[in-house]
Amino acid sequence: MELRRRRVGRRTVLCAAVAALTLPGLAGCGSTGEHAPGTAGVQRMLDRRAAAVRERDETTFLATVDRDATALRARQRKVFGNLAQVPLASWEYRVRGTGGFTPAAGGGKRLAVRADLRYRLAGYDTAPVTVERELTLAERGGRWYVAAEESGGDQLWDQGPVTVVRGAHSLVMGVGQDRARLRALADDADRAVPAVDAAWRGAWAHRVVIELPASLERMAGLLSAPAASYSGIAAVTTGEVGGAGAAPADRVIVNPEAYGTLGTLGRQVVLTHETAHVATRPYTSSATPLWLSEGFADWAGYRATDRTAREAAPELAHAVARGQLPARLPADADFGFTGEARRLARAYEEGWLACRMIADKWGDAKLVELYRAVGAARQRDGALDAALHDVLGLDTAEFTARWRSYTKAELG
Repeated sequence: MELRRRRVGRRTVLCAAVAALTLPGLAGCGSTGEHAPGTAGVQRMLDRRAAAVRERDETTFLATVDRDATALRARQRKVFGNLAQVPLASWEYRVRGTGGFTPAAGGGKRLAVRADLRYRLAGYDTAPVTVERELTLAERGGRWYVAAEESGGDQLWDQGPVTVVRGAHSLVMGVGQDRARLRALADDADRAVPAVDAAWRGAWAHRVVIELPASLERMAGLLSAPAASYSGIAAVTTGEVGGAGAAPADRVIVNPEAYGTLGTLGRQVVLTHETAHVATRPYTSSATPLWLSEGFADWAGYRATDRTAREAAPELAHAVARGQLPARLPADADFGFTGEARRLARAYEEGWLACRMIADKWGDAKLVELYRAVGAARQRDGALDAALHDVLGLDTAEFTARWRSYTKAELG
């Protein structure tokens, strides 16, 4: 399963709505700390703070925290220590907006600031992960200090000391997990990468970053969502969608509870599925229907196994046996994991069977070609129909009819 985010869209929404609710008096979206009167030192302070993280200089890092923010200082010391094993290639802050000045207790001023924390993992990220931060700064003697810091969601190191295990093609970071479990996960990922490479047959990074939190609740914290939404989900992949281009930083986040119940085959299929999302990310766009992105990932996961259609698609097989042959390809809404579990399972199985049919009838290369053609479209409307016509010589209605026949033949 992948969680796809469009960075530009999120920034627009934040400027228009969320920021106005959470930072009273915030200046317009174009106002930054470097241009607002009296705030020229804000970016310089954040630059010192970032350099201290990169250089593992705890003293300088804590020196950017307001002297009166004792609870924050204690938390920041823990977070700084939690980062000790994390291989950082970069870490920087960029001020995006500031609010109005308010008086600070004991003199000076306070200032609300919106900033982006951007970081990359050495050897893995070709583009930074961006985390939105809401800061309250206090001015003391003409210098700015961090008095409060809030984020839209946890980062792994916010949850405890990070343990890092490296595989041949993987970097596994865990909190509250023993090294043996992290090593087993790295081994699973190292088998998944060649499997995806054989299925995708295209240029990609050939490596994956995996995060294993301590619990389902901690996983939900990383995803800023209720834990109940992920209770039956073994893993998700997060990343930013933008179409062809440089691959943004992806993370595979594993549910330690659901993943732990899987057998050897199940774990391998899950990790291959998630790794397929990482490989295909540069060619996945808002034009890509979820049945194709999730179906391709499942196809890559099952491709080298001996699973029959009935074994890989039990919910769909039961539906067909009851005379409930699907009338259409699954819509994006069918993949909502807050809905009915069996409907979600059928959506995945339907997407997988559609991709399996393409590979069976036209060949693996045509499936990859179709995926890329859809993702390259500039808009959603008509993208699938055009790609099907160009790659397979069918329109969507003809493709759907063939898929329904194929489903009945394989599962009926």
